[in-house]
Amino acid sequence: MFKQALRVVVPVFGAALLLGLIYVGSAGNWFTTPIAQAQVPTSGQPATTFPGAITVVGEGKITMKPDIAHVTIGVETVTNTVKAASDQNTEVVNNVLAALKEQGIDEKDIQTSGFSIYAERFGPEGPLAESDVRYHVTNNVNVTVRDLDNIGTILDATIDAGANNINGIDFAVADPSATESQARTAALEDAKAKATDLAKLSGLTLGPVVSISEVIGAGGGYYAGNFAEQSKAMGGGTTPVSPGQLDLVMQLQVIYSIAK
Repeated sequence: MFKQALRVVVPVFGAALLLGLIYVGSAGNWFTTPIAQAQVPTSGQPATTFPGAITVVGEGKITMKPDIAHVTIGVETVTNTVKAASDQNTEVVNNVLAALKEQGIDEKDIQTSGFSIYAERFGPEGPLAESDVRYHVTNNVNVTVRDLDNIGTILDATIDAGANNINGIDFAVADPSATESQARTAALEDAKAKATDLAKLSGLTLGPVVSISEVIGAGGGYYAGNFAEQSKAMGGGTTPVSPGQLDLVMQLQVIYSIAK
């Protein structure tokens, strides 16, 4: 039985050895073959070509008059106890909110933006004893003002009511969709002019648009325009506020094909 088994094993081993030699011989050629090869077209067969393109960034700028303003109005109170500081702050903030409503500000345009309490402590080097503590309570609200002609009067009313923190006024447009559409149109016209000029300088013929995308950031957005042109003279002791103008800049990246 052992001899019979031996006769079976030997042919199998011989076949395996033969296959191994074939694999090694072919593997030598596989390792020397480059991953990518340049294909040279045969006679009468055209080479593969890729159409060229012209890529430009068009910019459109529209100047507009703002019709709303965003302002942060706050109240800060400071006393020796948290309770007293909080109670005083609540009373003053309620007065400020009442003043805003009296000026015609809708409740939907008033939103709390921050409330904080912190303790101010003093040490041996400070003006007060180490045991003395002052508590600061601050409450801020974001207000949208839609009547820009009276924004100075509105701010004065909140100051009279006790507001002692007013942070930056940002002017904007309530519905910018129409203006943005105009800016995109101007940006596309600018892109067409640039691409046409490049094609002419290169001796090419401009083809149709193959890709277009809006560039976010990188120079686009709203910017303060010429304040002098829209400034208003507000007399009678009213806080002077000049809405000025806004410049909306839109950018489009456009890719044109090259006509054959």
